[in-house]
Order: sequence, then structure tokens, then C-alpha cells
Amino acid sequence: MPVLMNAGQKSFFAMSSATFISSHSANQIPADDLEVMIRNWYYGRALQHASTATKDAIRDAHLAHRRAILALAIPFVLDHGRTLHPWFADASEIRPSDIEPAIIPIRSETEHARLFRLASLWWSVPVSHGFGRRQRFLVIDKSNSKLIGIFALGDPVFNLGPRDRTIGWTARDRELRLRYVVDAFVLGAVPPYSSLLCGKLVAALTTAAETEKAFCSVYQGRRTFIRNKRENASLALLTTSAVFGRSSVYARLTVNSRLRFQFVGVTKGYGHFHVPPDVFAAMVHLLETKKHPYAHGNRFGNGPNWKIRVIRVALKILDLDVNWLNHGFPRGVYIAPLAENYQKFLQGKERHLCKGSQSSVEAIADAIKARWIVPRSHRREDWKETSGPSVMNEIFRSISGTEKF
Repeated sequence: MPVLMNAGQKSFFAMSSATFISSHSANQIPADDLEVMIRNWYYGRALQHASTATKDAIRDAHLAHRRAILALAIPFVLDHGRTLHPWFADASEIRPSDIEPAIIPIRSETEHARLFRLASLWWSVPVSHGFGRRQRFLVIDKSNSKLIGIFALGDPVFNLGPRDRTIGWTARDRELRLRYVVDAFVLGAVPPYSSLLCGKLVAALTTAAETEKAFCSVYQGRRTFIRNKRENASLALLTTSAVFGRSSVYARLTVNSRLRFQFVGVTKGYGHFHVPPDVFAAMVHLLETKKHPYAHGNRFGNGPNWKIRVIRVALKILDLDVNWLNHGFPRGVYIAPLAENYQKFLQGKERHLCKGSQSSVEAIADAIKARWIVPRSHRREDWKETSGPSVMNEIFRSISGTEKF
């Protein structure tokens, strides 16, 4: 979930983007210096490795990546910040009982796409780009034409222990039917809606019948790149993950009497977010100097998770422990069944999905407002002091010390 930065976190954002090594500059660095760069990161990481997965420790672990993303975003914010400013609400423009969400599928190179990018910079943990099938959405409040939040759906990871154990499928079942599973890899509300628990609203809307229709319509009938199979027109299961383990966003989140978000376990804590962009670029170039095929293996269909494969090989070349891919911060895994018989279908025991559990956007909004949003607005008054444009502007001002909106 989005968080305000403290003074310590803000300090590094004032640094110019020129101080960061771009992803292309490693090509001019001698091989010996590449090794030094990678080793310095590796041993520095060993000294700083968090002993506990607290929220602050997780945020700190993401700082280098977030710093690079925000620095690179400065020209974008300068070009589009003022134009996109009116999309963010002031608390005075919100009546909790009147909130009326609409989901807007995003097309590339549009104002909606730029708004999604701008909003995603608010998260304290950098937003993933996803892979394979991907569809981004805005959630707009029709009562005032302001942005409530964003979410994005994409292909799930192939191996995910908690999900796979819950489904109870074999490796062959997973290979054949993983395409009926979709992952919400971006999900959240922006201020002031975030203070009204609208993160729960955005999460619930990922399961809406209209969301599934919008997502599947883009890919229906297309042949998959790898298996040359025609894409399905419906989904059995939605998954998502929480950076901080269990998340209050999904806690007790029931969409209706049959559809709810279920916590099914945690990941093992492997990944690549803790490898800064300049270090990863150095690893790619190191593989290039060794003429290793993984150096240019970042094309869809070339195997799972190119970044992890590059990092693993680079560490092996330098005789460093590849277990350092374990960053030590397990993510909580949640599932939301989109069909009553999702387990039997994904196991191959039933041929057709029973699609009676999903609700419409309108029904979801009514339920979440009554259960969470309106009661929250009465219990706490702090949301009334929040200005979305001011909060976003403060973040971007902290990047370079200049006004953006």
C-alpha cells in the first residue's frame, strides 16, 4: 500500500538522476570493473542484509530500485504532471456514500496510460511491469471524475507453491491450465481514497465480471506464442501477493457470500528486486563478455524469469553464492476463486467452469461502501485533511526539489 516517506527516505530523492548509472552505461565499463561493481554490491548487501522482514526493512530493501525509477521519471513528471494533476482528488471533493467506481481498461500512449504511470510512482515498493498477457486498469470515481486507484492483471508465475498446493494440481495440470489463472500484479488506491479503505474496493473490483470480460476480450481466440493454443475466454482463479506478508487490504475481504480473498501462504523469498539496475546492467554486460546466451535472452518464450537466470549465472561466474537471490522477504499469497469449481476444473476433473460467484462493478461497490468505506469515513476524520494533488506533488518535489504540478 502507498505510504508517506519519512525524512530519511526523502533525502536521497533530491539527488539528480545524473548521479545514477543508467542501464546502458555498463557497456563502456571494462570487464574487471564490472566484476568490482558486482562484488561491491554483493558484499555490501551481505553487511546490510535484514535479519527481520519488518515493513521498514522491506521498504529500505527496495530503496535503490525505487530511487532509480523516480530519477528516470523526472522528465515524464515535468512533461505531464500539470496535465494529470486534475485527476487527483482533494478530500473536499469526495462524498464517501456517493463513490461510484468505473473500471477503465487502458490503451497505450493515451492520457489514461500516462495517469497509470504517474499514479504507480506513489507506491513505496516499485510497481512490477508484469509479463505475458497484461492489461492495466484505472478505477475512476464517476461522482467527481477523480482517480480512486489502479490495478493491472497479467500472467501468473509458473511455480508458486502456496497457490499450487491449494489447487492440488499436478505439474501436467498446471502446464495445461495455468492460462485460466490471472495475477493482479498491481493493485491499490491513491490518496485521499486510500485513507477511506478504497484499497479494498480496488481489490474487490479485480474480481468483477466486467473486469474478466475486458481482460479476456483482448486475448480471446489468439494463439499463444509458446504452446500455439487458442486463448480461453474465461478465468478460474485470480491471485495476488502482498509485499508485507499478510495484508490488511485482503483481510476479511468478502465480495459476496461465495467470493472472498483467501490467504494461502507465503513465498520462499527469492527474487531480484534487491539487485539495483546498474548492478544488473553490469551482470548482463559481464555475460556479454563471456558470450553467454543469457545476455540476450530477454525475449518472451526463452524460459522463465530472464533476470533471475542472468543474476544466477553472473554470480556463478564470479564464484559467489547464488543463494543470494533469496532476499529474505517472503510475500503473502492470496487467491480469489472466480468459479465455484475452480479446483476441479484446474485439476482437469471437470470440463466447464461454474461461473456464478462473480458480481458486477455496481454490486461490489455497494457492498464495499456499506461494509468498509462509509463506516471508515465516520470513525476517522484524518482523510478529510488529505489533498491528493498535494501529496503527489510533495513526493515529486522531493525528487529534484522543484514544483511539478
